[in-house]
Amino acid sequence: MPFRPEHIAHFPTLATLRPPRLTRVLAWMIASTIAVVGVILFTVPWVQTSAGTGQVVALNPEDRVQGVSALVPGRVERWYVQDGDLVKRGDPIARIVDNDPNLLQRLGAERAQVSAEIGAARQAMALAQIDVGRSAQLLGEGLIARRDYEAAQGKVADHRAKLAEAQAKLSRVDVALSRQSAQTVRAPRDGRIQSINAAAGATLVSAGDVLATIAAESPIRVVELMVDGRDVALIHPGRAVRLAFEGWPAIQFSGWPSVAHGMFDGRVRSVDPSAQVTGLFRVLVEPAPGKLAWPDATYVRLGAKVRGWIQMDRVLVGYELWRQLNDFPLEFRRPALEPTGQTPAPASEKGAAK
Repeated sequence: MPFRPEHIAHFPTLATLRPPRLTRVLAWMIASTIAVVGVILFTVPWVQTSAGTGQVVALNPEDRVQGVSALVPGRVERWYVQDGDLVKRGDPIARIVDNDPNLLQRLGAERAQVSAEIGAARQAMALAQIDVGRSAQLLGEGLIARRDYEAAQGKVADHRAKLAEAQAKLSRVDVALSRQSAQTVRAPRDGRIQSINAAAGATLVSAGDVLATIAAESPIRVVELMVDGRDVALIHPGRAVRLAFEGWPAIQFSGWPSVAHGMFDGRVRSVDPSAQVTGLFRVLVEPAPGKLAWPDATYVRLGAKVRGWIQMDRVLVGYELWRQLNDFPLEFRRPALEPTGQTPAPASEKGAAK
């Protein structure tokens, strides 16, 4: 017999246990929430990402911050630039003088002396060669002994050795003069003076000491991300990347890129074959063609911090939640096995198909 409401009259205790309206509403809300969450977990797709942090760097090595070094030892006599100055290639930065102010004069006098020695050696060798020719003629006529002819040849060899020694000394003096003439340190490229080593102006400097640093004004920028080694096997050039630059307001939803706001697009340019000393792998990200351009260098300068999310395959939200709870790696699929031009099916859907 079917149960009817009037039958409750036979059970007075059950009739008194009527739940309040608020409880019934809360129960319906909980049941609805569970149903909605279940639908989301098993129907809504989620884009897996490999997150990393890094900074903005210059792609061209010449555009990175470079140190301008002293070419000769000495002391800084004069600075031609200040912090923040724009310079062109070849513009003077500093002038270095030797500790001995009369060094250039002495080198010039030494060079003149060596040049005179070379002239004298050449003249003596020319006379010795004439003597050798005369001795050969007399030897043919039988008027001198062969010993005298050989002695004349020995004098030519001695003068030739003295000439070579004098020429080597002249080369050393020219090198010293050339180095001293390079006392004006010049900018190796166009850029802006970032900082000057002011301590170098008060002390003696050696060849190779950094006098100033110069940075490019408008370099070609890329992002340098550091990612975990567990994900690097799945990262390859061409992968899409979402970037959040330091100081640029952004709201990120890694699983739903279309919902994010203030993010910029990039793509993987290269992945380092070996890890850094920290155990992380470096991934270079370049701007994605056809997408919104990155902020101008005025707002995002070299060295600015960046957070990036490298986009991987699509899975279901439930599968991604299960993976995160179990600390499993990202989903791995062989690209060659997937139909060309089609979006790979989530792992959970593959299992359901089986």
